Amino acid sequence: MPIFDTHAHYDSGGFNADRAAVLSALPGAGVGLVVDPGCDVESSRAAVALAEQYPHVYAAVGVHPEDCGGCGGGDFAAVRDLCRHEKVVAIGEIGLDYYWAENPPREFQQAVFRRQLDMAAELDLPVIVHDREAHGDSLAIVLEYPRVRGVFHCFSGSPEMAAELLKRGWYLGFDGPITYKNAKRAPEVAAMTPLDRIVVETDAPYLTPVPFRGRRNDSRYLPYVIGKLAEWKGVTPEEMTDITWRNGLRLFGLDRTFS
Repeated sequence: MPIFDTHAHYDSGGFNADRAAVLSALPGAGVGLVVDPGCDVESSRAAVALAEQYPHVYAAVGVHPEDCGGCGGGDFAAVRDLCRHEKVVAIGEIGLDYYWAENPPREFQQAVFRRQLDMAAELDLPVIVHDREAHGDSLAIVLEYPRVRGVFHCFSGSPEMAAELLKRGWYLGFDGPITYKNAKRAPEVAAMTPLDRIVVETDAPYLTPVPFRGRRNDSRYLPYVIGKLAEWKGVTPEEMTDITWRNGLRLFGLDRTFS
């Protein structure tokens, strides 16, 4: 069974030197599908362009909280227009980021987040949520939208938060940091997450797993994340690959397209 990388930024400048070579090599390395989420209108368009070029790439479109400064009606209209593309499978990467002091004001981030959740509810699309140091507000806001589902990307919240999301049908994304020595919450969160709610991600070019931490990340490193999850959940890496493939298909509505 191939690997499904449910979150990789191949439109990033980190791949400018060899983007075509990397993306072309993925199927031969066992990576069957990738979702590339946009972070603003320009990168969302770039993600869609890659999805048009590569059969194994799909796109998500949206405005990231770090990039939402100055976001207005024209941006939301552009995202909505991109959602009509046949290879756009989600709205994302959206959410809240309170980590950087220079980020847009929290109230503005929240307004942009809600605007895109409104769009997801209207268009019946899943969302990819970025939540960094904003766990309470992120959870409170998504709970305002009981019809919206999706994935909390690179989940870093508490087991209690995970339980609330899982109870409401959300998926949790696991990335390279679960292989780091300081991954303290991740084993507990993984232990309580049902196998059918786990998806794997690279966040390429970021968050490279051990033993390659410090290098540029890409989807070919996902077996290290899969192996750690398999160890924690008491299944084989092959079984975890199959489980996360099927979960990714279901999350993004591709289960009728791929088996």
